Amino acid sequence: MEKSISFAGRVLLLAIVFLGAAATASAAPKVVKVGQDHYRGTWLEIGRTPMFLTNGCVAGYSTYRQGKTPDQVLVEDGCHVDTPNGRLKTVKGVGKIQDFGSTNAKMRVRYPLLITFNYWVLYKAPDKSWFISANPSMSDLWIYARKVPSKAKLQRMIRKASELGYDVRKLEFPPAR
Repeated sequence: MEKSISFAGRVLLLAIVFLGAAATASAAPKVVKVGQDHYRGTWLEIGRTPMFLTNGCVAGYSTYRQGKTPDQVLVEDGCHVDTPNGRLKTVKGVGKIQDFGSTNAKMRVRYPLLITFNYWVLYKAPDKSWFISANPSMSDLWIYARKVPSKAKLQRMIRKASELGYDVRKLEFPPAR
């Protein structure tokens, strides 16, 4: 009897460890507080997780403007096809800051054809010149900056994404304009 309790105890302990690891792995990332000024102007896409929607897109950007309400952001995402001077492709969406008034870091954007993305700001540089956002599951990550970074600054950006727990080997860095 003592052996079966000991075995059951070990099984229970393994189950607790496994469930704890699974809960930690699926925990939502922490966001940082950003001001309303974060959602104004144009951000250049420096790095991103590859996805079907961005195949062939280079020199990407997102432009934010104030919407009709304080928690609404008008979004234009664009890129050039194949080369920085290629044909411009754009898509417009309407964003809603989900945590308006607290951190302002969680925005859900609705695009045409019922496409919706959640963008959470996970890091913003102290000088506000660049930031990292991801979806809540951290399966997609983006690095944005106000201007094209130097190689040294790009390495800092990549290092920060890694520190946030993202596998930076998955990132691509399309040519910028």
